[in-house]
Amino acid sequence: MKSLKDYKHELNKCSKCGLCQAVCPVFKITGNECTVTKGKFLMLKGVQNGDLQLSPTINKYLEMCLNCGKCKEFCPSGIDACEIFTVAKHDYIKNSFEGHLVRLLESELVFDNTINMLSKIFASKKFKVNPNATHKILFFKGCANKLYPKSENALKNLLEKFDVDLVEKDFKCCGIPFLSSGNLDRYEAVKTHNLELINNSGCDFVLTDCASCRDAISNYEGINKKVLMLGEFVQPLFGEVISQKPLKVTYHKPCHTENSDYVENILKKCSNIDYVRMKDFDECCGFAGQFALTNRKLSLKISKQKAKNIINTQADIVITECPACILGIHQGMSQLKSVQKPLIMNISEFLNQMLKT
Repeated sequence: MKSLKDYKHELNKCSKCGLCQAVCPVFKITGNECTVTKGKFLMLKGVQNGDLQLSPTINKYLEMCLNCGKCKEFCPSGIDACEIFTVAKHDYIKNSFEGHLVRLLESELVFDNTINMLSKIFASKKFKVNPNATHKILFFKGCANKLYPKSENALKNLLEKFDVDLVEKDFKCCGIPFLSSGNLDRYEAVKTHNLELINNSGCDFVLTDCASCRDAISNYEGINKKVLMLGEFVQPLFGEVISQKPLKVTYHKPCHTENSDYVENILKKCSNIDYVRMKDFDECCGFAGQFALTNRKLSLKISKQKAKNIINTQADIVITECPACILGIHQGMSQLKSVQKPLIMNISEFLNQMLKT
């Protein structure tokens, strides 16, 4: 397992050009050099050189990151800052009290048992088995679906209309929360468990309705299956449908969605639907899992701006592909008063509704 000292070359590659400042949602709000990749790299180089120690203060700034990947996308050197921050956080929490607490809260005893207990309360529907199906699909149910299965139920209702067989396995969390906290040991454990189930499934591919889960699974080393979002799979199967009433729809692109062209292609097949692209449709919603807890004020400001951009489209419905983004949009909308607020849906709910009309 790598440590911060293994990234000396990457930190030296940073030219301090400042492009990360132009795209970082956190820096746009704070204006603080310590909250952007360039500033964090300076601190981490100080740690590597022995001039600084990984302290609670440095870790606080490392946690002021949405893991949106914008800095990597715009970095001329292609440096993966999020990976470096994750490893640095792992080095910090290894021997700290905070680290012991994180490992306890994210352990199988606490994290897994809590998710499993709540999933029994919020049980999802069973998928109707289709033994003659053309496609045998492995469904990766993210933690959010275990707690709030509305999107999952819509996905299953939708796929029952197509020639597919949906297979479910006892997956653990995709690992995103553990990467965010620097708990790499726990991440490796869930990755190994999930990878074995995926590679031995005998299914054509893995399907999920969560962009964060898709990103995490796709980056598992050794995966031998393609991982698709629901929209990617149904786009070529989805025929033209007509909404019973005119609707204006906008779309929020999650940070971990690489190419969302299929969403707009689907919307073009929906008659009586007016699609309006919002300003900064691919900017982070501000939720980003534990970021909403550890950096509450920043999270609220970013989600409020996202909500304003949605409202400005005058859309009846805003769709997205990530349960955390749905929470982020709700968080933003809750701060706006006396405005007509749109329905907020995962794309599975929207498509299921369209096929009912």
